[in-house]
Amino acid sequence: MNGIRLAFSWLTVLPVSGPDEVDRAVATRAIAMAPIVGIVLGAATAGLMWVLGAAGTSFALAGLIVVAALALITRGMHLDGLADTFDGLGSYGPPERAREIMKSGGAGPFGVAAVIFAVAVQAFSCAALAGSGRWLAIAAAVAVGRVAVVLACRRGYEPAPGSGFGTLVAGTQSPRIALPWVVIALAAGFFAVPGRWWLGILAAAAGLIAAGILVRHCVNRFGGLNGDVLGAALEVSTTLALVVATFGSR
Repeated sequence: MNGIRLAFSWLTVLPVSGPDEVDRAVATRAIAMAPIVGIVLGAATAGLMWVLGAAGTSFALAGLIVVAALALITRGMHLDGLADTFDGLGSYGPPERAREIMKSGGAGPFGVAAVIFAVAVQAFSCAALAGSGRWLAIAAAVAVGRVAVVLACRRGYEPAPGSGFGTLVAGTQSPRIALPWVVIALAAGFFAVPGRWWLGILAAAAGLIAAGILVRHCVNRFGGLNGDVLGAALEVSTTLALVVATFGSR
């Protein structure tokens, strides 16, 4: 229960308090439970999209609202991680310089562009999926983003120097934890796109693979894993899963 409580405390603004003390053991369980948070948030996102559509709101506007609501309930920290990560990747110099830019607190041109692009693509993808009745695809994509976090914390990755959160979670997830979540994500994809079971699986796989490639590159570029990279992996996987799930929706 400490792991689930900490997962909701870390990943949402919901009034769930984590344990008094957090060490790597508790952090390991919390990251392993991140997809459960994704399932709850995914269901809420799809549900809000349906309610707004039923109330007569255009799906384009509803998409923007639900993406904003999702950012609000997650404190915007994943988008912040996306911005910091792309600012770091767009910088010149050694890993130390990139990490310094990521910790500066401001958003540079690469980060701003990444956030605008991600928000716009997610919003319009949600609109396209809602318009074609692919509600489960919206929920599944949000959950896939949290599965990507589990994979990003797999064994073999070291924390980036000076990363407090990375020190807690980097290298904590074993294959026996990560692989079942991957299977569940692909299974959810099977049902996500009615009449096109392969498309939902492809969407989930594309999101996870893209996030994995990004994390691997960031670990090499920054000298290890940190919390910003986890946020970026989550946003990239969610965005790509949404995009792929829209194929053939017109």
